[in-house]
Amino acid sequence: MKTRRRLRGGGLSHVDPKGRARMVDVSLKSRTLREAAAEGAVRMSREAFRAIRRRRIAKGDAVAVARVAGIVAAKRTSELIPLCHPVPLEHVGVEVRFERDGRTVSVSAAARARWSTGVEMEAMVAVAATLLTLYDMAKAIDRAMTLGPIRLIRKSGGKSGDYVRDGRASRERAGRP
Repeated sequence: MKTRRRLRGGGLSHVDPKGRARMVDVSLKSRTLREAAAEGAVRMSREAFRAIRRRRIAKGDAVAVARVAGIVAAKRTSELIPLCHPVPLEHVGVEVRFERDGRTVSVSAAARARWSTGVEMEAMVAVAATLLTLYDMAKAIDRAMTLGPIRLIRKSGGKSGDYVRDGRASRERAGRP
């Protein structure tokens, strides 16, 4: 089942009538509070998990570096994703959790702005960059780590309204300050 959002007249928002990619014009949209949260995980060997958790990675504190990488990446989303608008973020939060299975590190991120377009991509890019940084920091121990899935957990604000994935917004921990 296709879940792409269509505009009036059946067109996709990032495609012009001739099928060419375009940046959506948000100049007439109201600036309102927009929030989004995303999550993802990296699964690894027990050895890599222990090294990250105990802050014994040769490159330094992997969690601290990964958290900063996530925040910086959220702020630069429009430079990474071609049709995203630059958004003046007011908050980005990144949380890293060590799961009880001893092999999975979970990441959640939240973004907030008062702007004319949403911050879903910023939250998801923050998660992706955090996970990739954890991989980079621990790859000398385990190159077979697996990242994903990265998914939107919730979003609020804007014309399209609120979205909560499977009623799980209460699990999101990066949250609203």
